[in-house]
Amino acid sequence: MDPRASLTFVGTATTVLRLGAFTLLTDPNFVRRGERVHLGYGLTSKRRTDPAMRIDELPRLDAVLLSHLHGDHFDRVARRDLPREPPVVTTRHAARRLQHWGFGGATGLATWEDWEAERGDERLRITSVPGRHGPTGVHRLLPPVMGGVLDLERGGQRVLRAYVTGDTLDVPELRAIRERFPGIDVMITHLGGTRVLGVLVTMDGRQGADLVEMIGPAVVVPVHHDDYAVFRSPLEDFVAELRRRGQDERLRPVARGDTVTLAPQPR
Repeated sequence: MDPRASLTFVGTATTVLRLGAFTLLTDPNFVRRGERVHLGYGLTSKRRTDPAMRIDELPRLDAVLLSHLHGDHFDRVARRDLPREPPVVTTRHAARRLQHWGFGGATGLATWEDWEAERGDERLRITSVPGRHGPTGVHRLLPPVMGGVLDLERGGQRVLRAYVTGDTLDVPELRAIRERFPGIDVMITHLGGTRVLGVLVTMDGRQGADLVEMIGPAVVVPVHHDDYAVFRSPLEDFVAELRRRGQDERLRPVARGDTVTLAPQPR
């Protein structure tokens, strides 16, 4: 595990990941408390919190990782103010829209495709992995979503493997992630138990804990759990489920604006 790996939590699913020589932004959401974002089909949701930083306070970015194109993951502030230079690694659906908006470096990946960057003797690889944003059938009414497995290599040797779940339910397709990518060091888990018109479309506490048990990461960092009115399962649900199952030693909660190391805690 690379000791030079950390996560700064901005809010919702927005984080700054420092992985060796690389700095990434995930799912940029920068509207302020009380403002609404669009979820499609005329639906909106009001933000309950402020992001911990503004776009002009971000460090220099090597890339942006975007799980899907929803208003609470890429909002109007990001569309207006986010630098155009860093590549945006995302779904093919989102990449087409982003390129139309002027993000010429947007790169769309199909499931299991990857994107790479190099700096000195370090290499970062992002692989698109399955996600399903809702029950079968309902998910087709929502933007396609992907998770991402991030492998950091130094001198040809892997020093960190992180999995960002994206907005997904715990569905059978995710088992292939464990099979293809064993030894995940860090799982950044999108929670919230989001319900749209009463339908669950992101993991609640129980589903999140089920996925932790299936993937078996050394460290779990929960995000996307209390920022919008459509989030119905608070962080406490997830924490209680992990504790009940004896899995809470993996948990690395982080408050907005704080930074946590992604190295495992000593046993």
